[in-house]
Amino acid sequence: MSTENALLTILVEKINNDTLVLPTLPAIALKVRKAADDPNINLNAMADVIGQDPSLSARMIKISNSSYMGRSVKVTSTSQAVTRIGLRQIKNIATALAMEQLFVSKNDIVKNYLDNVWQQNLKVVAAAMSVMQLHVKETKNRTLNLDTMTLAALVHNIGVLPILTEAERHPEVFANPTFLNVAIDKLAGRIGASIMREWGFEQEFVNVAENWRDMSVQTDMISYLDFTRLGAVMAGLYDSQKDALLNLAVQKGILEDLTVLQSEDYQELYDSAIAVFA
Repeated sequence: MSTENALLTILVEKINNDTLVLPTLPAIALKVRKAADDPNINLNAMADVIGQDPSLSARMIKISNSSYMGRSVKVTSTSQAVTRIGLRQIKNIATALAMEQLFVSKNDIVKNYLDNVWQQNLKVVAAAMSVMQLHVKETKNRTLNLDTMTLAALVHNIGVLPILTEAERHPEVFANPTFLNVAIDKLAGRIGASIMREWGFEQEFVNVAENWRDMSVQTDMISYLDFTRLGAVMAGLYDSQKDALLNLAVQKGILEDLTVLQSEDYQELYDSAIAVFA
């Protein structure tokens, strides 16, 4: 049995036996999510939690001053940022901003691969956010939440992390990136769903992580899965199915027509979304 096939077998067995080591949510994200779920939490207390991580504090202030929040008056403190963002949204935004901490490795080859995955994720997120904002502008449909969409798109490919962790133990595998792509295509969705459940995320996140690659899974109502797939299309991940997915978006009423994706409005929204994570 080749090394690649052996590794694939190991991955499948660990998934089936529930012994695959899953990544843990960054500590600061855990603290913020726990605090946000406390019915007695207030804005000042939440600001104190976020203030424990200077990097997260700085990024919260940055996002509060970005066009993402649609405000012109600048904020300069964590407490002001938390007040502007609000307790309802802070949970997912803080988690999204902390996610980058997971995409690290001491192995140079793995690090390079993870860097590429993270940058691709950001393109998917920015495109998904932009399409959703255009959808809301056109339809006034506010059923879905932008910050939930942001996090769902950011974790859509989280299942690649354990695969790379396992592959890192077999350096010869990295000589064959085709194998990694095959393993990711076959297993990342299933692993991603397990990670979302392990982290206690809601079903919509499980659904996105598990099914965004599987075009046989469709939703009757417009969903976060639709926007994530459109983000992936715009990021260049679905070249072979691009036309079908774009036409489906029009049929479902996600977009009125496809010309909006070449508009200045779309590009401005995309650039603003990318800037949030820069």
